Amino acid sequence: MAARASGTFEVKLVPQPPEDKAEGSTMARMSIDKQIHGDLEATSKGQMLTAGTPVKGSAGYVAIERISGTLHGRTGTFILQHTGTMNRGALQLSITVVPASGTGQLTGLTGKMDIQIAGGKHSYDFAYTLPDSH
Repeated sequence: MAARASGTFEVKLVPQPPEDKAEGSTMARMSIDKQIHGDLEATSKGQMLTAGTPVKGSAGYVAIERISGTLHGRTGTFILQHTGTMNRGALQLSITVVPASGTGQLTGLTGKMDIQIAGGKHSYDFAYTLPDSH
């Protein structure tokens, strides 16, 4: 069934020791810890890699996070893959469910998530498809 879920989340990003210790490196690594509320009630743990550039507002990041919780009454886990770039402040972001990563009642989950940040508050809109429950 095709559906949408929305809500808010809090995220804690904790810097981790850098892999690239070369002078001038702009690469960083962070752990992700989220509390997700709304149509998706869940927690998330993950890792993020980032790289900045000398040009203000230009950077890139990738992340993988494992979501564990309940989506519209169905419980399980799934993995989200993030790919983001900023080009002089213009953001391009893709957050997609990793194929075949759903477990429990979320087996077969596919979808894409959009996030918004306004006034320091994070929210999400998740367009997803799940097979009919048995």
